[in-house]
Amino acid sequence: MESIIYNQDGKEVGKITLPESVFGVRWNADLLHQVSLSMLSNKRQGSAHAKNRGEVSGGGKKPWKQKGTGRARHGSSRSPIWVGGGVAHGPRNDRNYDRKISKGMKRQALFTALSKKLKEGEILFLNGIVMPEIKTKEAKTVLSTLSAKVKGFKSLSKTKNAAFFVIPARDAHVEKSFRNMGNVAVGEARNLNVLDVLTYKHVVIVNPEESVKTLSRAN
Repeated sequence: MESIIYNQDGKEVGKITLPESVFGVRWNADLLHQVSLSMLSNKRQGSAHAKNRGEVSGGGKKPWKQKGTGRARHGSSRSPIWVGGGVAHGPRNDRNYDRKISKGMKRQALFTALSKKLKEGEILFLNGIVMPEIKTKEAKTVLSTLSAKVKGFKSLSKTKNAAFFVIPARDAHVEKSFRNMGNVAVGEARNLNVLDVLTYKHVVIVNPEESVKTLSRAN
């Protein structure tokens, strides 16, 4: 399995042989759904919190006597059926949304998503990105050049969530140059996960020889 490597000017500079274990995995929608849903659930902070009747201030005194008034019986003005009362079955910040995902499942889901992206022509391999200084203007130039010169990547600089750049190691110039662009994200190959791949339309793998080796060793 071979794929073309481009430079940041959109010119072909070589080819790379891709491992079948990473980019030739059979599609498994159930696995991707389970893993992505679990990862999204694990990201939930659970900060929403409603007070129940025991936490709302006031309401300690019985509103009126039990019998003889002709009105319904009530023991507290902070009951959920009262205005200003507690909330029944509301969101609680002590709820645990964590779901367990095995390393093998996360790894296989990532490879499944990458294989699908490659099959649909949505993965671009770049031999490298050179950013002499931190400039968003330079990052926009790279995107517009690639979208204009590489076939199939015309939407690279226009669509929402256009591309996720996978770099082999941390590069402050590249990361900060793309940071102000809302439709692009940058991350290291060792931290790539299935949500990154599914969220963005295109995946741009920089320095593919090194990045693919790192992906192959992913936990």
